[in-house]
Amino acid sequence: MAMWQWGLLALGFLWALQSLGVWYQMRHYTDVMKGISSKYNDGFVGAGNVRGRLGKGVIVLIVVTRDLTIQRFLVMSGRSVFAKFKRREEFEGISLSALRTDPVMSGLGDPALAKAAERAIEQIDRARADPPKPGLSGIRTVNA
Repeated sequence: MAMWQWGLLALGFLWALQSLGVWYQMRHYTDVMKGISSKYNDGFVGAGNVRGRLGKGVIVLIVVTRDLTIQRFLVMSGRSVFAKFKRREEFEGISLSALRTDPVMSGLGDPALAKAAERAIEQIDRARADPPKPGLSGIRTVNA
């Protein structure tokens, strides 16, 4: 086989390996979200992310009750598709307003974590602002 054929074969193998890794990580993310939504069905969930160019990426999941007390604070951080969510218990049990003023959230320690948490809090704020609509809202019928 010619050299360029070996190169194409190696490229195809690496692409398949990357696809398998992405599938594995998406399955883990979906399992965590299903677990959160089944365990904490009274409150709000916010998910925020920061993509890393050459550095690590961060995903933050924040679960709050109706009175805005944090029940779960999960962080997935890393460069690999094998990164897992880790619980950050130091943020659990405090109010969402206390988290907003926490020095960690100002980006002093990890700016990517602070930005991802800020995006998750924004998502919670948007979910609180939009009241749930009864029935099948947002679905267009054939006659519309």
